[in-house]
Amino acid sequence: MAIVTRIRREVLTLPAARLGPDNPLPPLRPLDETHRTDDRDRDGMPGDMARRLGHEPLHSLLPVRVRDGYDRTREPRALDALVIENDRLRATVLPGLGGRVVSLLHLPTGRELLYRNPVFQPAGFALNGAWYSGGIEWNIGATGHTTLACAPLHAARVPAPDGGEMLRLWEWERLRDLPFQVDLWLPDGSDFLYAGVRVRNPHERPVPTCWWSNTAVPEEVRVLAPADEAWQFGHERRLRKVPVPTHDGIDRSRPLNSPYAADYFYDVPDGRRRWIAALDADGHGLVQTSTDLLRGRKLFVWGNRPGGRRWQEWLTAPGTGGYCEIQAGLARTQLEHVRLEAGSELSWLEAYGPLDAPPDGAWTQAVRRAGERLESVLPRARVEAAYAAWKPYADTEPGETLATGSGWGALEVLRTDWKLPGTPFPASTLGAPQAPWRELLRTGSLPEPRRVRPPGETLVAPHWRDMLETAPATPHTEYHLGVAQWHAGDRAQAVRSWERALLLAPSLWPSLRCLAVADQESGHHERAAERYADAFDDLCRERRDDGEAWTAAVAALGREALGALLRARRTADARAVWDRLLPAVRRRGRFRLLEAELLLAEGRREEARAVFDAGFEVADLREGEEAIGRLWARLTDEPLPARHDFRTRPETA
Repeated sequence: MAIVTRIRREVLTLPAARLGPDNPLPPLRPLDETHRTDDRDRDGMPGDMARRLGHEPLHSLLPVRVRDGYDRTREPRALDALVIENDRLRATVLPGLGGRVVSLLHLPTGRELLYRNPVFQPAGFALNGAWYSGGIEWNIGATGHTTLACAPLHAARVPAPDGGEMLRLWEWERLRDLPFQVDLWLPDGSDFLYAGVRVRNPHERPVPTCWWSNTAVPEEVRVLAPADEAWQFGHERRLRKVPVPTHDGIDRSRPLNSPYAADYFYDVPDGRRRWIAALDADGHGLVQTSTDLLRGRKLFVWGNRPGGRRWQEWLTAPGTGGYCEIQAGLARTQLEHVRLEAGSELSWLEAYGPLDAPPDGAWTQAVRRAGERLESVLPRARVEAAYAAWKPYADTEPGETLATGSGWGALEVLRTDWKLPGTPFPASTLGAPQAPWRELLRTGSLPEPRRVRPPGETLVAPHWRDMLETAPATPHTEYHLGVAQWHAGDRAQAVRSWERALLLAPSLWPSLRCLAVADQESGHHERAAERYADAFDDLCRERRDDGEAWTAAVAALGREALGALLRARRTADARAVWDRLLPAVRRRGRFRLLEAELLLAEGRREEARAVFDAGFEVADLREGEEAIGRLWARLTDEPLPARHDFRTRPETA
């Protein structure tokens, strides 16, 4: 009897940290994404690649909020999962956490094909903060890990081309304002998980976008791809072409050989089949392949130096093996953005499954053997045929709802009456975050909050900014208008809007904080410090309780205020802010680091050193952040303690 895809619900219980509340302060500063290129790197590049490197890179996280409320206290927690299986494979998906495929189990052999993280531990790797390692993640929007990494997606059953069921995941990506979908299914008897992906642009203008499917696999492997050269992006922050697999005397196809964290974007020649595989010493592992539209292939390694090893420990549980990532994207490199024309779409098919091939020996021979083996178990023509069979089903309306994402897509559909077959965004998903914007759309007026609380999210797209421009100029509207104008690059108008909001607003701190950021960005650090101090005073007077929302606001504003006051050398004012923080906030690792910096600024060097000696963990440490090491170097000439060593490049880099 044929066994086609089955989909069932499951509860996955893991040691898991709390995600906590989002940061309520609008992210006005430029992105701290480390993947930036030097213009000199474009010399000698293919023309299309050079153009895409400069094509509308993302400069702001707005309208998305930063997710930095998580911690590192892990307790058993139940996570809703969806399991897709046939008689050969079992895939476990977390719809509430970005639709991540956290496990891909090959049933005949009992082998886990992915790096399966035994814990859920958020860390500061997504564009907007919270991200976690392991499995297959779907990255859309811009260079970097998606802002949806720890966010819920919509999920439902959909008929599959073979008569079984597909699991459809979909959402509205807010950085680029684009809907997307991922359809997962397992044909009868197939050793491969299929993923049909579609990104649509319903706008009347072109939109830049980016897509990379990132797969974590154990790092004790050899990674193979059909290329003899790669574009390397490493600790030098330069994009350069290198030979594959060996350069600088090191075989980089074995992740543990590389000293430092690095990206290798394989330059797969046109016409060759697109695939990438990770095989262990016995020749067993995972292969990913796709239709040709998904042209890029990449290897990410953490490296074998102490900083890279520390990051590996940080992201999982003690004693767990490390991982590397094999990835696939729309462009040659992850630093490029592709142009999605008005009213158009991009779609392709991916396949993930086991591969058995000898990984050792000369590169050319190992790649040839793996490619031949792939062709024997999953011919290229079969992938193309599966894509052609899936494409008519991409518009099929979902059946049973299995999970619910955000209401932002529903708000955009309400505004435009767009028809998006296959990815409905029903009005039933509209909630409290969308309520004021729905009222603005209906009445032309943004409602004032009914009770005192931190401001909600600001929508910044041109159509929403236009509505704010014509809405009655209440303090609340002026505040949100200023944020939208700032995002649009009209900083002078933004400042004027925030200054107008101050004249009548019952809450001064939201606009004062925005003006302080504007001062910092224009180099007026003393005035910024003054405004931060005033904003923090106002927030402390206004705070109604010690609940989650107000605590998040006090922590976020207190952190920024401390940084600004220390930069302006106003240590007494910084101490006053510190003393008014809640004890639970002061105990957080990020604030312990700030405390050490404050003590050092006050000349209390031994007490600052004692903070390090007592130990702390900065839960939201960003990838590439070097604040801990810099402060340690100001305190002492001793080597940086291993527990604080997150350096992923040489000290001279």
